[in-house]
Amino acid sequence: MVGIDLARALAVFGMFVVHLGPAATATTGIGSWVRHLAEGRSSALFATLAGFSLVLLAGRLEPKTGLAGRQAKVRIAIRAVVLLALGTVMAAFYGGVVILAFYGVYFLLALPLVRLRARTLAITAAVLAVVLPPLALGVKALVTEPVSTALKAYDPLDLVGGVGVLDLLLTGLYPAIPWMAFVTAGMALGRLDLSTHTVRRRLAVFGPGLAVFAHGTSWLMSRLFEGVRTAAETQRRWLSATGAKSGPKDLGAMGDTASPDGLGSVWSLLTAGPHSGMPFDVIGCVGVAITVIIGATVALDRLPLLRRLAAPVISVGTMSLTAYVGHFVLSPQLAGGGNESRTSWTPVLLFILGVTVFAWVWSRFFRRGPLEYLLNLATKPAERVR
Repeated sequence: MVGIDLARALAVFGMFVVHLGPAATATTGIGSWVRHLAEGRSSALFATLAGFSLVLLAGRLEPKTGLAGRQAKVRIAIRAVVLLALGTVMAAFYGGVVILAFYGVYFLLALPLVRLRARTLAITAAVLAVVLPPLALGVKALVTEPVSTALKAYDPLDLVGGVGVLDLLLTGLYPAIPWMAFVTAGMALGRLDLSTHTVRRRLAVFGPGLAVFAHGTSWLMSRLFEGVRTAAETQRRWLSATGAKSGPKDLGAMGDTASPDGLGSVWSLLTAGPHSGMPFDVIGCVGVAITVIIGATVALDRLPLLRRLAAPVISVGTMSLTAYVGHFVLSPQLAGGGNESRTSWTPVLLFILGVTVFAWVWSRFFRRGPLEYLLNLATKPAERVR
């Protein structure tokens, strides 16, 4: 579990990079590489670890049943409501970039899955990764502006924080419909015995393999269809210049649906870009998350010195909620949703150093972080369930 805490800390640091670091257009060299690595992948890792946390609550290797199982489900539901409320309030100040309300929805949607075995969860995650992104794309096309406006007008979550049910499920930055694949994959990982060498070896191959397959296939498909898109654009210009109604291969007619940048286009299903929510993006991010989790677990197990040196960073992972909320509250840059004109890495480095020192000192005296303690206290009523 120490490796999980390290992976969780890395996810938090990745979010610091995205939220506090220079804008993507203002980075070069290694800074550009760090920004690219963190963009989308850190939040996906965070969501995958959310699924792992669910399994810890519901029974690690064996699902809890009977009274313990009922209490675990109530505990998860309470956490979901608290995170949904906290995230909604924070969204009013910091915009839709706050993931906590989405976390709450993930927890609620995952409740029916908490008793499933690792194999079933893995299969479910694979199906969700392939099926839900195109489904979300199709539903988005049906939700017109008048429909969206009408739904938001009667949505209390949207009225309070500006992030309503439609955003949480479909149109937000971390929409539950495609992102539940991350949570389910994390639950499957949680049901595996990560201390066994066989499981570790398989995941060490499977995780990078998924990432390479997804991003490599996306790149290859985009290259294969580049000629078609170029031909369509060329023909569209020719038709416009000559006034003709159609071309020899009618490529101009398919130009609108072949737009490489349109979210509503079928071509967008091929992208693996950050936060695109498309199949290759989801599959690739799951692969990266598995790689980080298994890499952190094995590294700390095999290298005792690294485990001692990384203790302050590991402590950040034990209180990731406090660290995450803290970087919003303490950073004036994030008020109103952030500032795209940022050019300095200093805020990122200061926050990483500050939260690491705080978490390490706090962990010397307390078992849980401040917000983790309050969240655990809020779930105490679950013990009354019979």
